[in-house]
Amino acid sequence: MQEIWTEKYRPDSLSHMVGHEAITQRLQAFVSQHTVPHCLFAGPAGTGKTTAALAMAKDLYGEQWRNNFLELNASDDRGIDIVRSKIKDFARTKPLGAPFKIIFLDESDALTPDAQQALRRTMERYSESCRFILSCNFSSKIIEPIQSRCAVFRFARLSNEAIATYIERIGGYEELYIEEEAKNALITVSQGDLRKLLNVMQAVAITSDTIAAHIVYEVSASLKTEEVRSILDKALAQEFEQARKQLRSLMIDRGLDGLDVMRDLHRTIFELELSEEQKMHIVQLLGEYEFRITEGASPDIQIESFLAQLTQLSPQE
Repeated sequence: MQEIWTEKYRPDSLSHMVGHEAITQRLQAFVSQHTVPHCLFAGPAGTGKTTAALAMAKDLYGEQWRNNFLELNASDDRGIDIVRSKIKDFARTKPLGAPFKIIFLDESDALTPDAQQALRRTMERYSESCRFILSCNFSSKIIEPIQSRCAVFRFARLSNEAIATYIERIGGYEELYIEEEAKNALITVSQGDLRKLLNVMQAVAITSDTIAAHIVYEVSASLKTEEVRSILDKALAQEFEQARKQLRSLMIDRGLDGLDVMRDLHRTIFELELSEEQKMHIVQLLGEYEFRITEGASPDIQIESFLAQLTQLSPQE
């Protein structure tokens, strides 16, 4: 059975990570000095937070890393019981061949406030024998007492240059021919998320050794930039019915949902030849209609309503 690429190409060392040079240098310094503070990794999905924690543990402990490293996902157990049972049981046991152990708590922003308060006390009590690494998408959801006890590392989305370099690396490993237009498509659909990039590349590579742009967009359920511009241009030219038909056809062909479309529209708006005021107005509209869709409104009706609003604008205004 073919191995999942996100695990197959997960770096085993901090030196093998892509991007985040400043962060990896600081983490490598912790490893070289055999001392690690409590850490908070914050940033969007797919930017390397879990990989950094695993790579640091492997660099620090070598072959004994599994005995001194505990990975938990707070979205599975959100309550105070996970702190009182699993975390405390692991923290109070003696490390093997190391001065301390590491507990990695993924998606820690899913912990309830009570669980976070209990975790704060546990971090203080077992700080001599255990270090905590918390990973989250939004650091604002972590209580301030925990944040003040951690060294905070903010993982941004990877740059297009880093993504392009990684695409070439994976293409070389898998002996793939990647068209130049397909590289740009992969950069566009991944949006700095390496996990999504690898999943899309593997899905395309299953059927062909050549990665083409149109297949990338089909597999990732995304619209091409040219397609989005064509729809927006028609709406802005008061050709509502044509814009509506074109978008509905693409949504059916690609299996897109409303939030997919909103994401693609937002990505393209700033490339249009419109005034700053018009772009601001369109972004406000997008925010309103995306909120309605997330609250349960019909995606088709909301997107058509958005296009109808665009017909009230004109590029010449």
